[in-house]
Amino acid sequence: MRLGTARRLPRGVKKTDYAKLDYFDLWFPEVAPSQALLAFATAKPLEGKRWSAFEKRYRSEMGKPGPQRILELLARLSRHADFSVGCYCEDESRCHRSVLKELLAEHGAKIT
Repeated sequence: MRLGTARRLPRGVKKTDYAKLDYFDLWFPEVAPSQALLAFATAKPLEGKRWSAFEKRYRSEMGKPGPQRILELLARLSRHADFSVGCYCEDESRCHRSVLKELLAEHGAKIT
């Protein structure tokens, strides 16, 4: 199962075609950065202090009760099923999914 963790859906692609066109199997924006944080991330390159600020803000968003339950669910599911998380960023080291991977590991997820 490939979870699309981007805030926005790909433009011009029908929902029924995401998996067929090899984007993802399920859109899961609940673990994506908020619209405001996404605007911050795309305004300038995420280097140095900007990356640190982004990571801190994303962790704060994911620290709320709803996202915490989602992280716990995904961590538990990872012990019984394989899934991947992705988005459109080319550089994982400057993408929320690198932080998401850390958060899942902190919740005890099985990561390969």
